[in-house]
Parts: sequence; structure tokens; C-alpha cells
Amino acid sequence: MVVPYKHEPLTDFSIESNRQEYLEAIKKVESELGKEYPLIIGGKRITTEEKIISYNPANKKEVVGSVSKANQELAEKAMQIADSTFQTWKKVDPTVRAEILFKAAAIVRRRKFELCAWLTKEAGKPWPQADGDIAEGIDFLEYYGRQMLELAKGKPLAHNPGQINKYTYIPLGVGVVISPWNFPFAIMLGTTVAAVVTGNTVLLKPASTTPVIAYKFMEIMEQAGLPAGVVNYIPGSGAEVGDYLVDHPRTRFISFTGSRDVGLRINERAAVLNKGQIWIKRVIAEMGGKDTIVVDDANSADLELAAQSIVTSAFGFSGQKCSACSRAVIVGVEAYDKVVKRVAELTKELKVGDPTKEETFVGPVNDEGAFKKISEYIELGKSEGHLLTGGKYDDSKGYFIHPTVFIDVDPQARIMQEEIFGPVLAMTKANSIEQAIEIANNTVYGLTGAVISNNRAHLEQAREDFHVGNLYFNRGCTAATVGYQPFGGFNMSGTDSKAGGPDYLTLHMQAKSVSEAL
Repeated sequence: MVVPYKHEPLTDFSIESNRQEYLEAIKKVESELGKEYPLIIGGKRITTEEKIISYNPANKKEVVGSVSKANQELAEKAMQIADSTFQTWKKVDPTVRAEILFKAAAIVRRRKFELCAWLTKEAGKPWPQADGDIAEGIDFLEYYGRQMLELAKGKPLAHNPGQINKYTYIPLGVGVVISPWNFPFAIMLGTTVAAVVTGNTVLLKPASTTPVIAYKFMEIMEQAGLPAGVVNYIPGSGAEVGDYLVDHPRTRFISFTGSRDVGLRINERAAVLNKGQIWIKRVIAEMGGKDTIVVDDANSADLELAAQSIVTSAFGFSGQKCSACSRAVIVGVEAYDKVVKRVAELTKELKVGDPTKEETFVGPVNDEGAFKKISEYIELGKSEGHLLTGGKYDDSKGYFIHPTVFIDVDPQARIMQEEIFGPVLAMTKANSIEQAIEIANNTVYGLTGAVISNNRAHLEQAREDFHVGNLYFNRGCTAATVGYQPFGGFNMSGTDSKAGGPDYLTLHMQAKSVSEAL
């Protein structure tokens, strides 16, 4: 009997023992900083002269780890091993594959605080954000394992006397997983194990700023009993290794999470038929958003809930989420003025600083490139709207940007249209719920959105007309939960692949229909 899926609870840091465990984990991780990590190809450790250096974004001189860097020759070696391993892995009982995921989930639970501490150091994640990242990884392991047990049964077909008809799913082949730095455990893990549990083999190219946590994941999967060669760990540059593998004739699918421009480029390259290729490559892509929280008028909305939801969604993990609220549209002057005032108050209360400290809400942004891009948008925002609060940034020690709010921004302004991927919020007013939804829909993206309202007619109107893959009522627009809010967006937000949903695993498989005449 399959045990029902249950969402992994978040850690309660008001409990002293949990606080102490996190602090001890940070000390443990700090004692291990600066170590070298090899590639893992076919289960063998391979060290290269060229390295990817992972730095702590809160202290840019602190080296988190030095990771061997793959080149095209090693990428080809990994491809050959993955292709060969696929021939045996695809025949492994789906129950066995699922049980490896369940074992991995148990290991992650035992190492939860240590893994959180690695995220705090390598990705700059404050405690609750790191905890949520690890919990989501556990959720993916548990949920996808159970989903595979169901898919292994196949699907029922119409009865036809004199025939036996069966509809089953088989794996695709070798997948290239290109994972992001903003959820360097959960999304990296989720995209990889979805491919693995469905019987595929994987070439894992983690983000270059967060490769150490991906190595820790590899150790966990090995400990859980994953055979050598099923997942091959090959950090490397996108231009050298990424393009080579996307173009490779033996690549069957690419699972990508990242920017719109890179996603479109991968999709374009994957569409090219290369010599020796005998299939159409499949692309699973999640590519970003420009997400809006709509607040109804003062008579219809809980304005305190609205302000709290906006601030939490805009500035959690420094706004470095594709689901982050980067725009707020408020209906009516009265509601607008009240929400703006309260958003300013709440934003000023947020603690900016070292993410190893429990009280920190806003840590650093990812790296120098992110810092430069976001600070340039802040300067642009000063000409496109009125700076309500924030606007400060400092990279003397780490890449710190204070939560920044602009008000009275034209809906067509660049800071209202372009994905900033940082702690920058633009606010504007609307005359009606219809106009607010129209503004919310006026970008090329369609990932998440939220509506704060107690007017049922307005909520139903939003349900119909607000064109996003994940829509939330009377809550923030971030923090989708595996199995509860399958995640993926419309338009330029990607292929709406709905990670953590009931049909996500089928994207990594192909259906086979077999009919036998009696």
C-alpha cells in the first residue's frame, strides 16, 4: 500500500533546540569551507585543473568550495556513460527507483540543519528561506516517488472484446538538467529525481555559483543506493558544456530553470536536428516572471493582509524568486494610500545583513552580476517612479541591496515590465478590478499572481481573467507547496510544466500502447 503524501513541515525556530542545531550546523559548515570537490562521472571522482570557485555572497572573499570544472571531453565521457547506464536503469522496477527516493528523503531529514547551513553560506539564504528550500526538496522526493508508483500501473483503456489493450509509460533516455542558483537544492533535486525515478539517466549541470550543495546532493543519492552512472555531476560553463550537451544527438530531453533569454536559446538549439539524432528533443523549461499582487478597494480587501503579503512576497530571499511579487496594483485611492503607507512601515522593519544570524530577513543577492543589474534598475526606478523606501546598496563586503519600493509607477515603465530578480517593488493604482487585472496581465510573463479581496464576484473574475499559471487568493504569490500548488507558468514564463503536480513526471516519459488479439 502506498503511504499518502504529507507535506514536510517547516522548522519552528522559536524552539530553542532548533535554534541551537542551526547554529551548530553553521559552525560545522564553516569548519569545512574551502574544500575541493571533484566531478562524479559513472560513480568515479574526477579532478580537473580548472576549477569553479564558489564564494559566500554575504562575504565575497570567503571561499565556500572549489569544484572541478567539466569540459567538452568530460561531458562526452559523461554522455556515453549515461547513455550506456540508461539501458539497464530503464529496466529497474519502478518500485525500486521510488524506494531510492524515499531513502534519500530520510537522509535529507537527518541532515536538514547541515544542508540548510550550506545554503546559508553558499546561496546567502536566511534561516527560514534555507529551511523552506530543504523542506521542498524532501517534498519532491516523497511526492515523485509516490507518483511513480501510480504511473507504473499504466492507465486503463476502453474494453474491447477479443483484445487485451495496455497503455503504459516508458522513460525517454538521457536528460540534461540545468538547474538554477536561487533554489540550488529544491529545484536542482526536483528536476533531477523526476528524471531519475521515471527511468532516465541524467547529466547534472548545476549553477556555477552554487555547485557545492549539488555535490552534497550527489553524496545523498549515492548513500540512498542510486547506481553509478544514473546521475553524473558535471559543473561547467554554459557556453562550453551546456551548449554541447543541448546540441548532442544522444540528448533526449533538457530540463532547464533560469532566465527567459537562456531558456529561449536552449529551446531554439534543441529544435535543431543534429547528425545521428533520431528523435525530437523535449524541453521542460521554467523561465521567470513579473508577478503582481492585486489589492481590491478599501471596502473589499483586508489591507493589512495585503501589505503583509506584498512585503513578504517581494522581499523574501531578496526577491530572487521567479514567483516574487515585483509589482503591486491597488484599486482606488483610499486603499492605495493605506497600503503604500503600511508597506513602507513593514519594509523599513526588515533586517538586512548576514544570513547566518537568525534575525536577518534580507540577505545578499547572488553575485556581482546580480548586484550590478539590480542597482542599475534601482537608479532607473528613481526616474520612473517615486522612491518610497530603500534604494541603498553596498558591495564592500557582500552583495547587499536594501528592500526598495517605488510608488506611482506607470504600468508600462521598465521596472514594471522587466524581470529585475532582486528586492525591488513597483506599485501603482487602478480605478477598478478590471483595470487592475488588465495591468497584471500586461507583461510577456504569466507565472504567479495574487488577489487580495473578499468580493466573491471579483475573485471569480480574476480566476477567469488573471492569466498566470499559479494564482492565489488572499495570500502572497510565493511559496507554492509540492502536491498542493503545482508550479509553472504561461507565456514567457516557460512550458507550464507544473513541477510538484500530478502530470509532471509524464513529461519525462512517453506512452506506449500495446494491443494483443485473442
